[in-house]
Amino acid sequence: MEIILKQDVNNLGGKDDIVKVKDGYARNFLIPNGIAVTASESMKKVHAENIRQRAHKEAKVRETAKANAEKMKDIKLTIGAKTSSKGKIFGSVNTIQIAEALSAKGYDIERKNIIIKEDLVKEIGSYTAKIKLHKEVSVEISFEIVSE
Repeated sequence: MEIILKQDVNNLGGKDDIVKVKDGYARNFLIPNGIAVTASESMKKVHAENIRQRAHKEAKVRETAKANAEKMKDIKLTIGAKTSSKGKIFGSVNTIQIAEALSAKGYDIERKNIIIKEDLVKEIGSYTAKIKLHKEVSVEISFEIVSE
């Protein structure tokens, strides 16, 4: 039986894949649990149209992310932190402070999309962070830690 998956299933396929499975598996597990639908001719047409529309929307989102990446690549952030006399930071600088500094510059980036290259930022200096704007688009920005 051919089915269209509504979500990812381990060892079977990803969302929106059309796969062939045994009839009992589809009728007794996948379809009743809402994981899949039967791949009739009409459902295949609807599925193809949904994929086409999603691809069009995805292209727009990707272009917007590329434009934002071009604007952001020249940003230099300065983050203040309390330090000792030797230049060690009390605590560490993490993605929350970088997200707040970006927000002050007018870019709303979620902190989960920011990856700091170094493991821990515990000293004054210059560092880089990778910001993921889209699954295919990311930009590296540099930030400097200064003493308050």
